[in-house]
Amino acid sequence: MSYEIIALDVDGTLTNSRKEITDRTRSALIEAQRQGKKVIVASGRHQFGLKDIAKELMLDKFGGYIMAFNGGRIIDASTGEVLSARLFPHEYIKPVCDAVKDANITVITYEGDTIIMNDKVNDYSYIEAKILGMEYKQVENFTEYVTFGVNKLLLAGEPSVINEYEQILVEKYKGYFDVFKSCPFFLEVMPFGVNKGACMPALLSKLGLAREQLIACGDSYNDMTMIGYAGLGVCMENGENDVKRIADLVTDSNDNDGVAKVVESYMLRRRAEIA
Repeated sequence: MSYEIIALDVDGTLTNSRKEITDRTRSALIEAQRQGKKVIVASGRHQFGLKDIAKELMLDKFGGYIMAFNGGRIIDASTGEVLSARLFPHEYIKPVCDAVKDANITVITYEGDTIIMNDKVNDYSYIEAKILGMEYKQVENFTEYVTFGVNKLLLAGEPSVINEYEQILVEKYKGYFDVFKSCPFFLEVMPFGVNKGACMPALLSKLGLAREQLIACGDSYNDMTMIGYAGLGVCMENGENDVKRIADLVTDSNDNDGVAKVVESYMLRRRAEIA
C-alpha cells in the first residue's frame, strides 16, 4: 500500500532551528502534492501561526489541511472551512489556574488573533507571541477575563517547574482533560481525547484513506499519538528519546532536511514511474 498523505509537526520537524522551511523540504512537499499526495500541517500552534507555512507549502492550491491546537481545530486550507473544533471545558480553567498559582508559570490562551496571558512573567512568557507573530495582552485576573470559548491552555515556565506541574495536573485531572509537553518549557492543557493522533481517523475517513497510507513526522511528546497511529511513524534525529522509541523510523534532523528525505524516499514517484 502506498503512502498518500503526510502529517507534519512544525517546530523541530518541518522547520529548522531558524524556524524556516528549507528549499529542499519545500520542493519535496510541493512535488508530492503535484503527484496527488496530501499534506497536513499538525501543530499545537494557533492557526494564525500556521497560515504563512500553509501558504508557503501551497496547501490552499493542492487541498491540504491545517491541524491547529494539536487537533483541537482542523481547517481545510483550500476553503478556510473549519472541519472540526473542540473547546476546553470552561469549568476547569479556574482549577488549572488555582493549581499553578504558587508557581512562576504563565497561563496563556487565545482570544481571536490575540494571545491572552495571566500576570505571571518568566523567561518563557513571550515566546509564544514571538513564534506566532501575534499581539498579546496581559490580564490581572485571567479566570474572570476568559469568559469566551478556548481550544486550549498553554503553561509556560522553567522546564523543571513544568515537569513538576505536569505530574500534579495529570494525577489530579486524569480523564477530565489531557496534559502533555510540546517542548521542555511549554505544557499543553487540552480537552480530553484531543490530540494529533485521535483526530486523524475522521480526516482520513473523509479522504477515503487508511491509516496505513499515512506518514506522521514529529519530534516531541505531543507528536507521539500521531506517530504511533500512522502507518509510518517518523521521529526526527533531534527528537526526544521517548518519541524515538515508539517511532518506526528515525530520520535526519530538522537542520538536515529530515522531512525531505522521508518524502523523497517514501512518497515521490520517480520520472520513470510517472512515465
